[in-house]
Amino acid sequence: MISGKIDPVVMFMVGVVLALMINYPNVDQQRARVDAHAKAALLMASILFAAGVFTGIMSQSGMLSAMAKTAVGFVPAELASHIPAVLGVLSMPLSMLFDPDSFYFGVLPVVAEVSHMLGVPQVQVAQAALLGQMTTGFPVSPLTPATFLVAGLAGIDLADHQKYTFKFLFAASILMTVACIVIGVFPL
Repeated sequence: MISGKIDPVVMFMVGVVLALMINYPNVDQQRARVDAHAKAALLMASILFAAGVFTGIMSQSGMLSAMAKTAVGFVPAELASHIPAVLGVLSMPLSMLFDPDSFYFGVLPVVAEVSHMLGVPQVQVAQAALLGQMTTGFPVSPLTPATFLVAGLAGIDLADHQKYTFKFLFAASILMTVACIVIGVFPL
């Protein structure tokens, strides 16, 4: 697979078949292993397909550009370069309102298209979104199952966890955004 002589998909399928045959010689055992993990794998695959369809429909139908054109009217052109910095600050609190899928497939494409129409590189918007949403916002978001898992394993109430950590994580998000401004990732 690393050499590139065999397609990674084919190599993965062959590897799975060999792993199942070696570790579970009985067909019933193999079926039980596949069934044990199929729900999670199929759920993730369906989410990714749905996100792709949603993003494709938004971009190919013109909805994304129509929403962006409407939103561009609300953003003064002289403040357009500030979009990444503002998003860097706001993306952590937005993690309390939007789960990662809704944020990245619903909100971010519109913001990125608005910034593109105003001459701001879309990569800066993506970088700003990552600063708060997937770094500091993820551990406190009530919309992310991993947060409930961590709180449950630690034996603490989610509300107590959020009250205690929100201010530190939001401060870290702001600090990272300021660092990006200082080193020139987000121009002002």
